[in-house]
Amino acid sequence: MKHTISDLKRGEKGIIKDISNPAIPLKLYEMGCLPGNEVELIQFAPFRDPLYLNINGSHLAIRKQTAELIEIEKIENHITL
Repeated sequence: MKHTISDLKRGEKGIIKDISNPAIPLKLYEMGCLPGNEVELIQFAPFRDPLYLNINGSHLAIRKQTAELIEIEKIENHITL
């Protein structure tokens, strides 16, 4: 099943898998939004747009429309005792 950044819930994390869509702004690449980097959804603005993210230590807000173009692999939270 294909997941995108827009599928994340607050506090969930994922690894960026594909960001090859030409509609994605170059600025996101420059800010570290690259395949292999970890992304965490910090919070939503009202109406779930834009999304406030932590990508490898950089905090940025992106539109939901753009978040739907960035494919990720969700990181499952496992509790170890």
